[in-house]
Amino acid sequence: MKLNVAIIEDEPATARSLKYIIENAGVDISVLATLGSIADSSSWLKEHGHNCHVLFMDISLTDGLSFEIFNQVKLDTPVIFVTAYNDYALKAFKANGIDYILKPFDESEIIQALEKFNRLKQAGNISTVNDDLLTAIANIKQQMSYKKSFLVHYRDKLIPLASTDIHFFYSINEIAHAITHTGQRYIIDTTLEKLQLQLDPVQFYRANRQFIINRRAIIEVNFYFNGRFILKVQPELKETILISKAKTPEFKDWMNV
Repeated sequence: MKLNVAIIEDEPATARSLKYIIENAGVDISVLATLGSIADSSSWLKEHGHNCHVLFMDISLTDGLSFEIFNQVKLDTPVIFVTAYNDYALKAFKANGIDYILKPFDESEIIQALEKFNRLKQAGNISTVNDDLLTAIANIKQQMSYKKSFLVHYRDKLIPLASTDIHFFYSINEIAHAITHTGQRYIIDTTLEKLQLQLDPVQFYRANRQFIINRRAIIEVNFYFNGRFILKVQPELKETILISKAKTPEFKDWMNV
């Protein structure tokens, strides 16, 4: 029987490499789709998920964490995570029959993950995989301790900056910056992808690839071209913060909490 695979990965080079390795791992393997966002993945899985036997999934995507897909789609498909997020909590996936592979990966790790899937399937354990994954994710969320402050450089010293005082995080040339409620700017020694895992999702939202925004910063939400939203914020920014059409339902749900 042919093994149908879908890839959820927002980095094009990584997605191409993963697709090449998977398709050359066996003559009976087919990559049905390569998807780069929560919105696209959820839409595709609702329509085609029943034909997919296993998912290769990154954790941090353009429009948020891939965990959110499980809130939008009921999946019975086992997942193999391919991620740069190295944390002890991810070991729960392997302990529960879910595999994860750390970037940068090599071909042998992908092959081993596929072999593990086949072993589980032959042993008749594949049907329990998704239940175990949801349990592992729930445990991780319960164990998460969101950052309350950041140690930042200010002139010739280091000062603690409370998360609640930060109205925006934004990225320029892959360098993260924080803007406070007073408009003061600081460099944060990390990426938006890592920040997204460290910040309370009730308070902070990944608006787009460039911005993570504190709900306290939002003054009003205006309709924009092609079904998008444009945010009016405080302090006022030179940059425009747009919410894509695909993300507007999720953004409205977040604002209505």
